[in-house]
Parts: sequence; C-alpha cells; structure tokens
Amino acid sequence: MKDALAKYILKKVKMSGEELQHVLSHFNHRAVKKKEILLHEGGLSNKMYFVVKGCLRIYFIKDVGTEVTRRIIFENDTSASMVSFITENPSNEFIEAVMDSELLYMDRKDFYHLVDTLPAWEKFYRRQLEYAYVVNTNRLMSFITNDATERYLLLLKENPEIIKRLPNRLVANYLNITQEGLSRLKSKL
Repeated sequence: MKDALAKYILKKVKMSGEELQHVLSHFNHRAVKKKEILLHEGGLSNKMYFVVKGCLRIYFIKDVGTEVTRRIIFENDTSASMVSFITENPSNEFIEAVMDSELLYMDRKDFYHLVDTLPAWEKFYRRQLEYAYVVNTNRLMSFITNDATERYLLLLKENPEIIKRLPNRLVANYLNITQEGLSRLKSKL
C-alpha cells in the first residue's frame, strides 16, 4: 500500500532509500466509508492524508448553509485543511470521504518533525505548498474571469476525473453552479 506513496514522494524529491523508509514509517493506514467526515469545522487539522484509493473532498459552509467544495483529492495525491494544519487554528473546513477510501496519513507532529530534521522532506513540503498555491490561484482566477461554460471546459481538460467519477451534485458544487446549470452545459456541449 505504501508503494504508491513512495512513488509519489520520489516524483517530487530525491531521497535515499533509508530516508524514504523513515518517512514511510510515519504513515498509518485508515479505511473510511463514503460520507465519513475526517475533519469537522472547528476541529484541528492535524493529519496529512494520502489517498491510496477513493476520493476526499474539502469543503466549507457559507453563512446561508450552502456547501462550497474547495478541493477534490483522488488517488495518488495528498491534502489536509492546510490553513488549520499550518496555523494550528480551528478549521473552517470539513474533510469528507466522497466514496469508500483507503488512506495513509501522517500526524502533524511527525510531519513537522520530518520537515525540521530531513532536508529532502522539507523540500518535498515546499514543493507541495508551491503546487497548492498555483492550483488555488488558478482556481480563484478561473472563478473571477471565466463563466460557467469556460470553467466546465477547463475542468474537463485539466481534471476530467472529477466529471467522470463524481455525481453531478458534487461537480456542480465544485464549479459553483447549480445542478440544472450543469445539466444544461452538458447537453449543449
């Protein structure tokens, strides 16, 4: 199960076999069921997740009670509610399993211990943060500059798995449009 994680890490940074085994030894396995909440709003994000199988979503709830999906995480990717993870402040977000999932996770304490003691892991973390910054900035710009059709086409080009694997309700939520609007888009294209 940790083979996929090892490949993921080694695609980002070089490290010795001993260093890699040390990093992997800090990860634990967790199986979760569809709709299981891994983090509630107000909780502390103290785990970094790697999705071996399945899908997670990170979302928050607007004042009017509407869910807004900020991030979708499929296999071979990592995530946490990063603002809470970094600051140790209560999270404004939820993390939910969208489907039955197999996860590997590392506790925040171990994560930052490795950042402080293993230069390759610090480099890995920096690359993860840079990637997250680019993704979040591009997503924000897309919401500001693109209409719903352009956002859908961009998602279809850049991350078609979301459209193929998730129910229309979540795809629409991720695109910040209604399900009806998504259905109209799909029928036009």
